[in-house]
Amino acid sequence: MLPMMLTLIATFVMLGAYPLSAAAADTPTVQVTVDTHHTLATIPETALGANAAVWDGHLLDQGVPDLLHNAGVKVIRYPGGSTSDVYHWQSNTTEPNQGYANPNNTFDAFMKVAQATGAQPMITVDYGAGTSQEAADWVQYANKGGAGYTGPVPTYTGGSSTGHTYGIKYWEIGNELYGNGTFGANWEYDLHEKGPVAYANNALQFIQAMKAVDPSIKIGIVLTSPGDWPDSVTAPGLSTDWNNTVLSILGKQIDFADVHWYAQNPGNESDAGLLASTSALPGKVATLKTELQQYNPGRNVPIMITETNSVSYNPGKQTTNLVNALFLASNYMNWLESGVQNVDWWDIHNGIVTWGNNSPTLYGSNQYGDYGLLSTGDSEPPANTPFPTYYSLQMLHHFVDGNGSMLASSTDQSLIEVHAVRQHNGKLALLLINKDPQQSYQLKLAGGCGDQQASATVYFYGENSSAITVQHISGKALSTQTLPPYSLTTIVLNGENN
Repeated sequence: MLPMMLTLIATFVMLGAYPLSAAAADTPTVQVTVDTHHTLATIPETALGANAAVWDGHLLDQGVPDLLHNAGVKVIRYPGGSTSDVYHWQSNTTEPNQGYANPNNTFDAFMKVAQATGAQPMITVDYGAGTSQEAADWVQYANKGGAGYTGPVPTYTGGSSTGHTYGIKYWEIGNELYGNGTFGANWEYDLHEKGPVAYANNALQFIQAMKAVDPSIKIGIVLTSPGDWPDSVTAPGLSTDWNNTVLSILGKQIDFADVHWYAQNPGNESDAGLLASTSALPGKVATLKTELQQYNPGRNVPIMITETNSVSYNPGKQTTNLVNALFLASNYMNWLESGVQNVDWWDIHNGIVTWGNNSPTLYGSNQYGDYGLLSTGDSEPPANTPFPTYYSLQMLHHFVDGNGSMLASSTDQSLIEVHAVRQHNGKLALLLINKDPQQSYQLKLAGGCGDQQASATVYFYGENSSAITVQHISGKALSTQTLPPYSLTTIVLNGENN
């Protein structure tokens, strides 16, 4: 049977940046096509995630869980990046002179945030300075508590003497251990012997100890992003790179691949380059799947992108302006459409950086960087003020709306990126990202969308937006939509036009 196709016609015009304006006549058309019978992947429950940091002075602020819930966050990773490899959970402390743990941000306090958000926790155990026993103790305290509990008890205030039955499913063995000096660069604290062989052999001990406590947990192993340093680089004395070496030892033990991706390095940022970078993500996923299959044939090992943002360190103005919001939406959707199970933004709160790339060639009026979804209030807007990236994540929440299916879609206009979802309730939703900094485009909805009975909900975020706007439209007003420069538009179709 021939697949059913939904065709949307967009016409290119030079109009002001206003949604829902009338279409100009006799303008060139741009075609957007959705194949409603070609499912790319199912939207996993774990799709939308974010990183929490144990050093975050605003993690426990009263309004944070509601903000995260309203952005659709379903996974929160803790205790946060490289701090994970120096963090001792039982005392809520770090190795001397290595990072900082806010005394209030204990594991128990974090769990209250995750539960109030309605999100699953993902825990990164301390590989760098910790032991397999310390990791197993954390699993026991988190998942195996109750009457008669005799396991480890925290020394911090607010811990439970009887442990918990949180049922935490996802655990990781360390963070970015390829950055421990194995390949020269040394940002990750690690007291073990360096190299992928040592990491894999030690990680195996962690896996065995942790699963001896709770066999139901899923444990992720650090892999590199294909095509990004240090992929394809071999450590001294080895003939294979990090991924192939680690998987040759752990290929049958790994429950999910733990991968990080930052699109640019500081000083080399460009808006057009950032927005184009996500086109490489399907290829990265294909390579990872091939590597995972090579060492565990016949098994579909999940891939999780547990950290991502636009620049690897020293965030500049691009991170706090609109372009990074467009990037976030494209970033998440390209990973998810390729079959990734989870994407976690770095991070919820981070803090102002004034020494990053604030070049006038980059778009936006904010002259500082901050990785966070929410402001910290330190020489920034008041604490927990959303940055544009927060609204982009919230836009994805409106778009995916549960566990629907992602559909194949395309456009013949290179600066209009389209994604399509059949939501869990059967409605068809379109996400349109206008990556053009100057031009508006008109989207004319065909196939009965101008009928009096046709209706849709339209969500919009773009230049000068202070929040996502929502409009419920029907009839002829639905047949033509404007996609302003640098904007995100989600259209959820209702009724017969669906």
